[in-house]
Amino acid sequence: MDKRLYYPATERNRQAILEVLQSFFPKTGTCLEIASGSGEHLTHFAQNLTGVTFQPSDLEADCLDSIQAWADHLGLSNVRPPRRLDTTQADWDMAKQDVILCINMIHISPWEATLGLMQKAGDLLNQGGFLYLYGPYRRFGAHTAPSNESFDAFLKEKDPRFGVRDLEEVEALAAENGLTRTQLVEMPANNFSVVFQRN
Repeated sequence: MDKRLYYPATERNRQAILEVLQSFFPKTGTCLEIASGSGEHLTHFAQNLTGVTFQPSDLEADCLDSIQAWADHLGLSNVRPPRRLDTTQADWDMAKQDVILCINMIHISPWEATLGLMQKAGDLLNQGGFLYLYGPYRRFGAHTAPSNESFDAFLKEKDPRFGVRDLEEVEALAAENGLTRTQLVEMPANNFSVVFQRN
């Protein structure tokens, strides 16, 4: 039985994201992905950034199965077995990382998940390491597009703890944990790539 999941949005944005990653990723090193979902993003990156060893993670069992199935299907030797990881848990039991990726999680999780992510990024990233975030954000207290405003309302109806975050608030939290924004790239479909570096 094929356990691979397919997310149409991933197929649309993974190449655009990869191009941003290629601008700062080390030639060799380690990368932890938080909330890997289907595994389609991570396995695409692993195929193109072959000197990097990737550690996928997710909360959901079907996603963990899908990540492994994609890695097996593509025969990737630089993808470690996926791990169940909740960013709100205190101990991640994880080695230091050169890069941490988190794509489309911050707006579909409680704010506590972002707090945990930033705290652990500050602890786990090697000196000069990078945290990469992707998704929609409000800027200067306003949505960047009407579609994002509708999406925000949809998310909050689903769970009042969810919603499109203010970029400035996310940046302030990053700064509290020793992370400085080095890049902000406008992406397709009113999303942003946000790159932070550990001081």
